[in-house]
Amino acid sequence: MQSNILKFLKGKSILVTGHTGFKGSWMTAVLLKCGANVTGYALKPPSDPNLFELLGFDKTSNGYSGELTNVFGDIRDIDSLKKAFDRTKPDIVIHMAAQPLVRESYLDPVGTFETNVMGTVNVLECCRMTDSVKSVVNVTTDKVYRNKERAEGYREDEELCGFDPYSNSKSCSELVTDSYRNSFLGDKGIAVTTMRAGNVIGGGDFAKDRIIPDCVRSAMAGEDIIVRNPGSTRPYQHVLEPVMCYLMIAAEQYCKADIAGCYNVGPDDSDAVTTAWIATKFCDLWNAMEGSGSKTIKWVNRSDGGPHEANYLKLDCTKIKTRLGWHPVWNIDKAMEELVRWYKVYESGGDLTAITGEQISNYIFDYNNR
Repeated sequence: MQSNILKFLKGKSILVTGHTGFKGSWMTAVLLKCGANVTGYALKPPSDPNLFELLGFDKTSNGYSGELTNVFGDIRDIDSLKKAFDRTKPDIVIHMAAQPLVRESYLDPVGTFETNVMGTVNVLECCRMTDSVKSVVNVTTDKVYRNKERAEGYREDEELCGFDPYSNSKSCSELVTDSYRNSFLGDKGIAVTTMRAGNVIGGGDFAKDRIIPDCVRSAMAGEDIIVRNPGSTRPYQHVLEPVMCYLMIAAEQYCKADIAGCYNVGPDDSDAVTTAWIATKFCDLWNAMEGSGSKTIKWVNRSDGGPHEANYLKLDCTKIKTRLGWHPVWNIDKAMEELVRWYKVYESGGDLTAITGEQISNYIFDYNNR
């Protein structure tokens, strides 16, 4: 299925917001690999180093078959955003730009709501005013649900009411999307879907306040890994899982609008693991690949009494599995192996474009040969 989807996307004009971020850079890599014409609209990369520049997406020639046009702008600036739509006339829009961090949302709630709510309004308004658009995917989060700290996964028809400013702003983004779908976009024949993904991990994430980047920074510095909430359970998945799923939805609803709606995309139940499990697995893999004589890394529990974050959160992905036949490909063990392998290439100064392309190809192969 993935091969057919990627063939369909070849030559399509696709506008991706937030393409300079971690997940957005993986999305850009996949689209360019399959020959799409990508317009990325985003702020400058959010960290240094960052995957966007490491893969050469800031350069005119980056070794991919597709074409990339970078537009650096703020999704809160609708005039600038509309110019990008007018100039490129996208067939498909994938909205990924966001203020994505829970802790940052406590420090800047106004900016978080402006970006995640009014940014969504601006993107959808530009879609409404652009006749070429046929398919829209708005990426939100598993945190849109009112979290009751229960063992069962949350379903798409359950109450939306995130607790913290980040999570709540994404709940609002869902409601905005539903309103635009019902009021404007449906009548124009534009298929719109929101995707609620769990925590993503993979090579090239250098953000603050995330477990894998924290592990990498500490490991490369030869320091103990500090873990704030070792007991928190999250549905971790490799970044290629949701990225490929977003593209599947974008392509299929382009041709068949009645599949549009809202979908959870997450790992199987066995891959909802604790932060302690992630840190332990990372240390085991890193130490095994480190070579003799190197410092053995370990993690330590050091809760800092930070702001509220959910302790237990899991998604029920029955809807997308039964309706569209999607299933996760790489389990958590495989995801951890691939990300540690990527960061080892980074540590050694190796070819990051090659390892990223190799992992995309391997994922597609595994998907088609499940």
